[in-house]
Parts: sequence; structure tokens; C-alpha cells
Amino acid sequence: MMKKTFLSVLSALAIVGAVSFTSTSVEASGGVAIPQQKWSWTGPFGTFDRAALRRGLQVYTEVCSGCHSLNLMSYRNLADIGFSEDEIKAIAADYEVEDGPDDEGEMFFREAMPADKFVSPFANEKAARASNNGAMPPDLSLMIKARKDGANYVHALLNGYEEEAPEGVELNEGMSYNHYFPGNQIAMAPPVEDDYVEYEDGTPATQQQITSDIVTFLAWAAEPELEERKKLGLKVMIFLGLITFMLYGLKRKIWAKLH
Repeated sequence: MMKKTFLSVLSALAIVGAVSFTSTSVEASGGVAIPQQKWSWTGPFGTFDRAALRRGLQVYTEVCSGCHSLNLMSYRNLADIGFSEDEIKAIAADYEVEDGPDDEGEMFFREAMPADKFVSPFANEKAARASNNGAMPPDLSLMIKARKDGANYVHALLNGYEEEAPEGVELNEGMSYNHYFPGNQIAMAPPVEDDYVEYEDGTPATQQQITSDIVTFLAWAAEPELEERKKLGLKVMIFLGLITFMLYGLKRKIWAKLH
């Protein structure tokens, strides 16, 4: 009886775990169903695709970083996804950060170092709004966690643009029509299209590939500890299973004369 109960508990935990790691279908504003994608990191044993992460960083650097910040990430964090120390130094060196004061009390600019946060495209919020018709480009550090089913939503959003709004819909000045954005009018112009970037690893840069790669990178940026957390969870479940069987065996031995 004890064994059956324990197996039932394990089955229930497995079901709960599977449900918690499975993307559910959600709807954007207006009732438009968001297409569900298959992501390598979902599920209790899922991991991030390292090649996709590298491509995603390239997309962020060449496309997204002109408007969007990544304020919670440091360049040295890239070591966790396979970048070497020299590669990280080279990536950081492409940017300048304000530092100081120096011996004369003046602020100065220097090359970014691995310990620095990703350099923001604008000095402050007012500068960001002035460059984007009053709209504030959101920071992307936690974008995938900002809403339920964030990975599928962002992927759908990036692929949800139309060249023209549907008949009867009047767009405000400077706005684009997007199926999945709340209200369908978005200030960000279509960010990518086929061959918008040239991947360093030779992967064909279709729009679907580009959007999948940037979503993968942003998912990692939002939860860089995800893989370690899953490994720890698996170890804990194995330990609990072993200790339960040991305690059950001990109980049987202690109470053997009464059975």
C-alpha cells in the first residue's frame, strides 16, 4: 500500500511538472490565438540551444540594441552559454561606458569590460523617447517573463506585422499594424525580414529563424539560471525518492514482528 501511494505521488508530481513547463495557448488582445512554438528549453529536461543563443546575441547586437537595452545582463554572463574570455572581451570592447571621475574630477569614457552591464543605446529615458516619436523602447532583460507564454507571444509579435492595416482600420501616424499587439497598433516598425542579418555560422537567415533565435536569447537572458535550477530539481527528486524507499524499508524492518 505504501509503495502504491508513493508511486501515485510521484506520478502526480510528474504531471504537475510537465504542465508547469508546457506552454499554454493564450490569446492576444482582440482574441487572436497566439501560435505555439516548440522551444528547446521547455519541459523538465529542456536546455538552451547554444548555437541559437549565439545567433540570438548577433540579432540583438545588430538589430535590437539600436533601440532596446538589456540592463540586467553583464557581458561576462555570456561565458555561461559558451563564449570564451577573449570573445567576451572583444564583444564588450565594441562599446564605450562612462566612468570616473578621474584625478581632475572629470567623467570620461572607456571601452566596456566583461564586468560591465550591456551598454544601453540611450543615455536616459528622455533621449530614448526623443529618438522614438515619444515611445519608450522597453528593456528586454525580462521581456520573455513579462507576460504569460512570453516566448510564444514575442515570437508571434515579431511575425505579426502587416504591410497595410485591414479595411476599416485607421492607423495613427507612425504606427504599424500587428495582429498580436494589444490594440493592433504598435510604434515599433517591422524589425526583421528574410536575410536581415548574415549569420556568422552560415545558417539561412529567414525571418522565422531570426525571430526564433532572438526569442531563445531573450529567454536565456530572462532566466540564465534555468538549466541549473532544473538540474537541482532533478537531484532533489532523486534524493527524495531514495530516502523514501530507505525509510519504507526501515519501517518494514522495525515493525516486521507486528505484520
